[in-house]
Amino acid sequence: MIELVRRTFEVDASVPDAWEHLARVEAWPSWAKHIKSVTLSPPGALSETTEGTLRLKGGARSTFRVEAFDPPRRWCWVGSFLTVRVHYDHRFEDVSGRARLTWVVEAEGPGARTLGRAFGAIYTRNLDRAIPTLQAEFR
Repeated sequence: MIELVRRTFEVDASVPDAWEHLARVEAWPSWAKHIKSVTLSPPGALSETTEGTLRLKGGARSTFRVEAFDPPRRWCWVGSFLTVRVHYDHRFEDVSGRARLTWVVEAEGPGARTLGRAFGAIYTRNLDRAIPTLQAEFR
């Protein structure tokens, strides 16, 4: 797999509280402005059986399914971008009572080096805009 994006940041919340907040994926458009809406199956908090669709601004859709689930430490979901399988890893760590989040996006498959890098550049821009808004939600 090829790492496309890695971001580590802290939020003003405990790990369990950060997990609970972020596991409500349907609420992500409040801080991730590039996401128009989220539909989950089953609806509600993220679980090991969750599958979902993110409707992005501009009309694109991104589907995913959870492939690793270890509350409140980590979840990873996988989706696709053209010929590339994209893994979105969300890690939670306690640092003196605050949650340190590390998000890693990796790609595999035909086109991972070319299409994956283009996808990673777009994803990086959206994530770098979203993280400060997410941090503000915890204040």
